[in-house]
Amino acid sequence: MSVSANAMWTPASRPGIIPLHPLGFGTVLGRSFAALRHNPAVLLGFALGVQFVASFIVLLGTGAVGLLTFRRLETLQFASDDWVTIFLGSTVVTAAVGLLLGLVAGAFQVLVQGVVVSEVASAALAEKHTLRVLWARVRPVAWRLIGYTTMVVVAVILLLALVTTLLVLLGTAIPALAIGLGIVVVLGSIPLSLWLSTKLLLVTSVLVMEHTTIRGAIVRSWQLTRTRFWPILGIVVIIAVIMGTITQLVSMPFSLLGSGLGAIIAPTGDPDSGLVLTLLVTGLLTQAVTLLVSCVSVVVSSTAAAIIYIDCRMRHEGLDIDLLGYLERRDGAAFAGTSVALADPYVPHPDRPHPPRPASVEPWLLPPGAAPYPLLGQPLPGAPGPVHPPQSAPQQTPPHGAPAFPPAPPADRVADPESPWV
Repeated sequence: MSVSANAMWTPASRPGIIPLHPLGFGTVLGRSFAALRHNPAVLLGFALGVQFVASFIVLLGTGAVGLLTFRRLETLQFASDDWVTIFLGSTVVTAAVGLLLGLVAGAFQVLVQGVVVSEVASAALAEKHTLRVLWARVRPVAWRLIGYTTMVVVAVILLLALVTTLLVLLGTAIPALAIGLGIVVVLGSIPLSLWLSTKLLLVTSVLVMEHTTIRGAIVRSWQLTRTRFWPILGIVVIIAVIMGTITQLVSMPFSLLGSGLGAIIAPTGDPDSGLVLTLLVTGLLTQAVTLLVSCVSVVVSSTAAAIIYIDCRMRHEGLDIDLLGYLERRDGAAFAGTSVALADPYVPHPDRPHPPRPASVEPWLLPPGAAPYPLLGQPLPGAPGPVHPPQSAPQQTPPHGAPAFPPAPPADRVADPESPWV
């Protein structure tokens, strides 16, 4: 009975923005810019809109409160007791309003990160969706994202306020010791912030993709980043340095242009209308370019975090097996012209865990001659048994009428040069 080859053949799946196997350092770093190229209209457009609204709210609110509070100084004598009191009070009120509006802007930004995570998860499966479809995945956990961001900001503010208060109190008694402890605190806060930001990098991805609670997302991110701390830290630092450098290089020409035009229009420095208009236009151009680069930086950083999340799950849980199975069922159904209801492949399945991955799959980290992946029939490190148990070779039957193949001679038989076995 012959089987038609066309009945068993299906076209190869379209490649996504990342290969579906554990990723190396360079792959994660290089593909962090892929989502922006894959769906720029949705990601960059949404990020620009959100950042513009957030910046406008912060600028308008802070400016209005500052204008209303500081106008009271016009009716008082400069440097008097009432003037100093009102000046300090106005400064505190304006700073508090700016901080509150900054939290609102941060809440907007974390929503952008959630949409980027949803897009990367779809792009890894070679799917391209509209903003409405991407937002449908983020909307159920939007308040959790905002709550997590607010919780982190409030915790940082309270910690800074506590440390500052203790240093000020210590400085009133022992100034030299307070200065020394302040320097130690500042230097020690750098590695502490890098460590915490790396361990909590995947919280947003976990909230969006797994719909867990905030506490569950923190615990999950802590577990997934285990054994991957240094590669993740390196990727985060390199991307931050690249985007910071690009921001400076892009904004610097506009700043120099504004200074040069100001010197040409008003050489004596008199604040005439031409100088004010020139500075206003160059300032707006600088802010617009900085806003654009900031949006690109948010998208790229969020893409890197989402790719790291997928990579960690492929290493710890064999997510690539689920993703490949999803692609096979989806493309097979599409090729056959049928529709099937497919479950979300990113939802964890604790009832059917996959064997753990090797501790290191990068070829340059393995001993000479070692394979980066176990061969067929060999067990994975830490697995209870072989992945595919070796099967015995089938007994070969000679063709009809042909003599049976003679058995091999014993191992201790002396080799004869004229023997056909040599």
